[in-house]
Amino acid sequence: MPAATALRPTASENLRGIVAMVIAVGAFSMMDAAMKSLTASYPPLQVAAMRGGVALPLVLMYVLWRKELGNVFKVRWPLHALRMVIGVTMLSSFVYGLQTLGLAEAYTIFFIAPLLITVLSIPVLKEKVRPSHWLALGGGLCGVVVALRPDQGMFLSLGALAILVSALCYAVSALTGRIASRTDSAASLVFWGTSGLAFGAGALAWPHWVPVQAAHAPVLGVIAVSGFVGQLAITHAFRHGQASVVAPFEYTSLAWGIALDGLLWNSLPDSNTLLGGAIVIACGLYVVRQERVKELVVTP
Repeated sequence: MPAATALRPTASENLRGIVAMVIAVGAFSMMDAAMKSLTASYPPLQVAAMRGGVALPLVLMYVLWRKELGNVFKVRWPLHALRMVIGVTMLSSFVYGLQTLGLAEAYTIFFIAPLLITVLSIPVLKEKVRPSHWLALGGGLCGVVVALRPDQGMFLSLGALAILVSALCYAVSALTGRIASRTDSAASLVFWGTSGLAFGAGALAWPHWVPVQAAHAPVLGVIAVSGFVGQLAITHAFRHGQASVVAPFEYTSLAWGIALDGLLWNSLPDSNTLLGGAIVIACGLYVVRQERVKELVVTP
């Protein structure tokens, strides 16, 4: 087995992972807003199943376009089975939390995920986390708290607990995806992750399935496209970039949230939100600069 250092991504790969993560976060933010609009009409497991079901045709077309159908079945099945179980638990828990929490509150709690990824990447991936990465994580989390000013009582609710479970599942899924990507194709990770949601959550939701309303077809279309793009981008993010470097850019969902609020609900951010967003962006730019400096030093 190669040494852990041999598997460490280069600075260029980290930058590619960062770009992919920013795209993924934007896509998932749109997906989350669309899913939240469905929580009043459907149970959480059904929303999770529909999210996987509507994206699965796009994923299948992507696999066929890449001519990787054969590679989809040449995988480490235990890892993919674990990721599918975690994926169902993660999304259904998140949707359950959205029934009682707003997107801002849910994101506040979910932002613990990048820190969990960084901490778990040390024993699981044998990654060496540099002080600059810890600083970016801590600073980004502080920026989120400044921006969203969470109500302390919120963290004692069942919805908040569900979001915490979702964040933990996400962290484990990201790390197992990183391990699987060492031998398995990106197409296989996306395919089985989406299939797990469609069929796994679908089987669990079937006894209480609610007929889907035709009026929700456009919303499901948004979920299909944004979910497909987001899952593809995040798979590439953790495939190419070091987990502890890529993870802080989860915080950019704050910027996406501000943009979506302004576009969809004409809600302008207040001064605290802008200040928190500035802190988050500054921390992200700091990591990018550190990676760029590292690349210039390492490259002859």
